Amino acid sequence: MNFVALDVETAVGPRWSICQVGLVFVENGKVVDTFVELVQPPDNNYSYWNTKIHGITAEDTKKTPFFPEIWKKIQPMIENKLIVAHNAPFDIDCMQKTLKHYKLDVPDFQSECTYRMSGMNLKDASQKYNIKLDNHHDALADAMACAEIYMKIK
Repeated sequence: MNFVALDVETAVGPRWSICQVGLVFVENGKVVDTFVELVQPPDNNYSYWNTKIHGITAEDTKKTPFFPEIWKKIQPMIENKLIVAHNAPFDIDCMQKTLKHYKLDVPDFQSECTYRMSGMNLKDASQKYNIKLDNHHDALADAMACAEIYMKIK
């Protein structure tokens, strides 16, 4: 079982406003690596509602790289891999729209959705499968929970 679990947080309503990326790399059914980074969204603009959900502010990202710099790091790690996300239509769409916003090529990849597979939100699925989710809406914590859910139900 080899895949990359992905979670992103956004700064404003439009999905091209990624402000945090979390990745969990699984090889042969074991977590082998993780990646998390704050991303400065366009204009470093945040909505009150998004910040209320994840707690990330413009102050947190004012000196962080924009998405194209992050993409240089993560593209080789996710290209041609199975991407698993909880509510994959949201996370994958955010990634694709952010790439298009910065005029970057959108790679081909397969994806699966643990929300669709479990029929539950991340918090409920984590509880059902006895998975620790201490910092919900932190991209790495959510990606880790997603990876563990996928390994239990696949």
